[in-house]
Parts: sequence; structure tokens; C-alpha cells
Amino acid sequence: MNEITLPLWAEVLIAVLVLGGSIVALLGSLGLMRLKSYFERVHSPSIIATMGCWLIMWATFVFFSATGQGLALHALLIAIFIAVTVPITTIFLMRAALFRARRAGRDVPPSISRIVRNEPLSEEAVTADSEASKN
Repeated sequence: MNEITLPLWAEVLIAVLVLGGSIVALLGSLGLMRLKSYFERVHSPSIIATMGCWLIMWATFVFFSATGQGLALHALLIAIFIAVTVPITTIFLMRAALFRARRAGRDVPPSISRIVRNEPLSEEAVTADSEASKN
């Protein structure tokens, strides 16, 4: 296997970026484990996926650039894809959870939408929904 010798500044920078990304991932994982409700826990994976990924991406970018293997554009494309998709997915998951919580009558912030009704279902509607799902 070929041994690659990097300048000291590159080794230190890569180590700091990878360590920073792994610390962010660890803190996000601890937050995911420690927080109680879904609405609190939904933010931790977003932080892990965005900030941790960007730090690891910059470490990859510096490594491949310092070794003379060219720019690591594949790492940049992956980080951009994650930075675009994670917030959008989180928004949709949070909206779906809020909609379900409101329909179940839980104590969550009221809806500001005038298009979709988000009030708790009446007992008749719950019975009709459960019977419709059985068929």
C-alpha cells in the first residue's frame, strides 16, 4: 500500500475537522437519546446530518487536495445534497407529526392554516376512520 505523507498543517487541519464532525455526531446522538418527545428529538438528527457531514466533507476535501489527487468534488456534492434534503425532510416529518397530534387532541401549538382542518376528531369520526381502515 502506498504511504502518503502530508504536511503537518494538513494533518492537523484534517484531524481537527474529523474530530469536530465526530463530536457533533456524538452530541447529536446523545440529544436524540436524552430528549423526551418527538418534537424535541427531531432536531438532533438534523444537526448530526448537516454540521457533522460538512465538517467531515471539509476534512475529505483537504485530504484529497493535499495529497495531489485533485479536488474532492464528490464529497462536496454529497454534503450539498444532505444540506438540501435534511431540512426539507425534517419540515415534512414535523408537519405530519403536528397534524397527527392535533387530530389526536394533544396539547400542541394551534394550526395557522386556513386550508386544512386540524381540529381533534369527534368520536364518530374516529369510529368511522377506524372502520374504513379495517376494510
